[in-house]
Amino acid sequence: MFFKLLLLFTTIPLVEIWLLLEIGKRLGVFDTIALVVITGFAGAWLARSQSLQVFRRIQSELHRGVMPSDSLIEGLLLLIAGIVLITPGLLTDCAGIVLLIPPTRKLVLNYIKTRFRRHLNIQNIYYTNDTN
Repeated sequence: MFFKLLLLFTTIPLVEIWLLLEIGKRLGVFDTIALVVITGFAGAWLARSQSLQVFRRIQSELHRGVMPSDSLIEGLLLLIAGIVLITPGLLTDCAGIVLLIPPTRKLVLNYIKTRFRRHLNIQNIYYTNDTN
């Protein structure tokens, strides 16, 4: 796990720097900075609007007496989207925007739920074999 995190926290910034330099060569410094700022503002606006929709859905589900598990995971994904949109860079902005678009966020949500289920099934098998 440590190695994966180390790789993640060193590779992504290097790729971001490389992308910014390449785009800066092609578009120019001011256009590249404008692109980063515009994607940041657009992403922040989208994150706010999507977060409000999810928050209302969570309130509605709680009011009906339903546990809002999918909505809570979506809220977490929107929080992650907001965090990566705050960081400067185009790769992280793209990742954040992907998490803001409801259909692609639903795909990520389903992937996470599948991973959770698989992890729980493995844990249940382990504990079942452990008691015998």
